[in-house]
Amino acid sequence: MPASSALRRSLAAIAALPLLTLAACGYGSEAKDDGAAKVAAGAKKIDGLDTVKIGYFGNLTHGTALVGMEKGFFQKELGATEVEPAVFNAGPSEIEALNSGSIDIGWIGPSPAINGYTKSAGKNLRIIGGSASGGVKLVVNPDKIKSLKDVKGKRIATPQLGNTQDVAFLNWAAEQGWKVDPQSGKGDVTVVRSDNKVTPDAFKAGSIDGAWVPEPTASKLVAEGGKELLDEATLWPDKKFVITNIIVRQEFLQKHPKVVEAVLKASVTTNKWINANPDAAKEAANKLLEKETGKALPAEVLDPAWKSIRFTDDPLASTLNTEAEHAVKAGLLEKPDLKGIYDLAPLNKVLKAEGEPTVDDAGLGVK
Repeated sequence: MPASSALRRSLAAIAALPLLTLAACGYGSEAKDDGAAKVAAGAKKIDGLDTVKIGYFGNLTHGTALVGMEKGFFQKELGATEVEPAVFNAGPSEIEALNSGSIDIGWIGPSPAINGYTKSAGKNLRIIGGSASGGVKLVVNPDKIKSLKDVKGKRIATPQLGNTQDVAFLNWAAEQGWKVDPQSGKGDVTVVRSDNKVTPDAFKAGSIDGAWVPEPTASKLVAEGGKELLDEATLWPDKKFVITNIIVRQEFLQKHPKVVEAVLKASVTTNKWINANPDAAKEAANKLLEKETGKALPAEVLDPAWKSIRFTDDPLASTLNTEAEHAVKAGLLEKPDLKGIYDLAPLNKVLKAEGEPTVDDAGLGVK
């Protein structure tokens, strides 16, 4: 089959992912409201808007959203416009919710953002800010894999076909000179697409030999006897690469710029607080995770996981472009036109007001 046909088939498969995920888990679960962020007496609605619907994952790499929700930073900035949170398990379902209007703003990884933007021909979303860098590791069974070269021939899990970690692992495997079919995951190394919730059990059962996964799943595997073989940050210049961005529906951005600005201000406030209070911040994130899942992370998982993540307002736009190139090389995406994927003007307005340096869109900003 010609390469162009294979790429189209790959892209079509990814395009189907949101529908498959939605059938499995819906648009996301409503986060529990235990009174952490009540509307202040006398507060006013922004632009007369009753609610703003914000999506995120129950991952530590979405720590800005977790901490900001738990500490009430978002509700404080939004006044009487109430925060309506929704928790997702995967990027495609969050993109589908964004496109349908079920959420307005979301925290999400770079690959789903790229796919969502290109599938809509640049009409449905914008990346409006950064959130986190790092927090992704290759963890293996030390009895089966002693070195990086031993990964060849083994079964390695990634969270989902075409997701950020899946792309990263396929790109890394290709750089080792190994051939892997991106759709089936079969080749010199077998890629097993496994939900982060079940990957630790698969690891314990021996059905996988390792996993390229975000936190806290990576640290959960280490706690189960796994060995950290590679930190993805070491593969990037200055050890920085985007793992979580903030996205918004373009229509919502156009109609409610003040609301978007308030959310961004809360995000900047949250990141500043996280970096100034790392111990209190990780406990706040863990507290919200416990509310949402019924189970807090133990210290042996929480502590190393939190240390590996860097929270930043900078979307690290140049690394997003590189990640898109990796997806193309892996055969999971046709070469995308990402010009216009960013609109950082609202964020830079907030940063200037806070006396912070502005951030760059790497030439991929809206004109």
